Amino acid sequence: MSIINFQINITVKAAYDMLQGWDSAELVYDELKRPAEGKEIAVFIFEKYYFRAENRAALTIIIDNFNGVTSVTAVATGSSQGLIFNFDWGAADNFAESVRKVFKGFIIE
Repeated sequence: MSIINFQINITVKAAYDMLQGWDSAELVYDELKRPAEGKEIAVFIFEKYYFRAENRAALTIIIDNFNGVTSVTAVATGSSQGLIFNFDWGAADNFAESVRKVFKGFIIE
């Protein structure tokens, strides 16, 4: 499992629209909600097959602006094989980090 967090300087809706066209993985589910005035949350679930791990990996992306800035959290899981060993040849890290590349020009350092 791999988890990354970062902040971006665009709106949740703009980030949502950018991920709608992302073709690096199969989009399984997406949703954009506005629970309160000025507050948004977007959830995506992607799936991708990794040959080196010989398994499918899932990527959940959560984007929200609940703390006054747009925050992105990406969680990749399911990329390891076997019941005893949790080894995925770096597939989870690669999948999670690929989200950072989508928002490369918008990340707040």
